Amino acid sequence: MNIIVPIKQVPDLVEELEINEEGTDLNRDAVKYKINEFDDHALEEALQLKAETGGAVTVLALDGEETDKMLYTAIAKGADKGVKVTGDFSGGVASHVAAKAMANTIGAMPYDLILTGVQAVDDRDGQMGVLLANYLGVPHVSVVTGVKVDGGKAVVHKEYSGGVMAEFEVDLPAVLGIQAARETPRYVAVSRVRQVTKEATMEEVEAGDIAVDVGSNIRRMMKPEKGARAEMIEGSPEEIANKIIVLIKEKGLKK
Repeated sequence: MNIIVPIKQVPDLVEELEINEEGTDLNRDAVKYKINEFDDHALEEALQLKAETGGAVTVLALDGEETDKMLYTAIAKGADKGVKVTGDFSGGVASHVAAKAMANTIGAMPYDLILTGVQAVDDRDGQMGVLLANYLGVPHVSVVTGVKVDGGKAVVHKEYSGGVMAEFEVDLPAVLGIQAARETPRYVAVSRVRQVTKEATMEEVEAGDIAVDVGSNIRRMMKPEKGARAEMIEGSPEEIANKIIVLIKEKGLKK
């Protein structure tokens, strides 16, 4: 079975983010990147399926800063092949453009299953898997927390609001948006990544025609305004309760 996992670099939210002078994007020169958490889960699920059913796992990523390192890290974790999709992706791209570039590349490759992260922390739109399935003309299920493959079908568990779970049987090939892998994404030592960097070969593929209507543009970005600090209420439980009642009355929430 051939499994393809598109992966993406996103800003590390642990770091302080800066907005560029135009106010239209992050200051990309000051951003530190890491693999998208949900893509890491998709990769782990792919590696688990590979261990169960055999086959190969291929990871894809759009060209960008430290893309090679991210792909080599995925190979060090157990992926069989890394493919870098080249093109003008400076400053980041919308999900529509990324999906079209990935679809152009995947369309020329053999595949049975495509696992994407359910969403990315930098856009939160959750559309990558949906758009990719549309371009490729295959079924799609998102918010997936479990995958089992049997012949030409996959049985997937999908999570709905309130913790409601559903089970779907999907014909392959298909695209699945992974929310959580069955195991915690594996750690790989830096020394192993360095070894893979020396030994593995990275394939490069042109993105091709990625002219699509993305539907929206960012006009302005800004940091949240700082409000008044929280008031800490101290005292015994009875004193705290009385102070809360007074505050509620002062705010006009209750007479």
